[in-house]
Amino acid sequence: MRCEGSVGTLRRRAALAAGALLVAFLWPAGAGAGADGGAHGFSFLSIDGKPLPLSQFRGKALLVVNTASFCGFTPQYTGLQKLWETYRARGLVVLGVPSNDFGNQEPGTDKEVKEFCEVNYKITFPLASKQKVRGEGAHAFYRWAAERLGAEAAPRWNFHKFLVGPDGELRAWFPSAVAPEDGRLLRAIEAALPR
Repeated sequence: MRCEGSVGTLRRRAALAAGALLVAFLWPAGAGAGADGGAHGFSFLSIDGKPLPLSQFRGKALLVVNTASFCGFTPQYTGLQKLWETYRARGLVVLGVPSNDFGNQEPGTDKEVKEFCEVNYKITFPLASKQKVRGEGAHAFYRWAAERLGAEAAPRWNFHKFLVGPDGELRAWFPSAVAPEDGRLLRAIEAALPR
């Protein structure tokens, strides 16, 4: 019995080591800690296909929102644009991250998403190219955020919001139902703005 317990322990340790190697392989170097200072260590592609490193937002508050064009929450684009216009001069960046992870509600190409946002909501804040935001294939920023804040903070639907402080650290998260004009979100943004 004792020998079987030892073999079982060795098997568990081997499985954990193999899992750690797999995570190290799938997760880019430095992604777990945001090697360049929290969220600033990550980069997206812009909706136009250009590099969009979050390090360019160092010293600013950053609201990262996974978006979709055909969702009941899509009208939140109006509020997000208003946040951008209201707080931009004070150091807030709103970053939309289109995703088709929930309900197949963002099926279009990046070009179609950009056109939809500009024509229907007059969006001028930065948009990333379409990304996975949940599961194994999620963008490294989203895996890092879930690791930092716990699985319950991971997006469960479109228009989930992560608030990042000027130092690159996560300050808060808000589920989809929390609208851009919600007082809780506004207070968190005010607190996160650079001094």
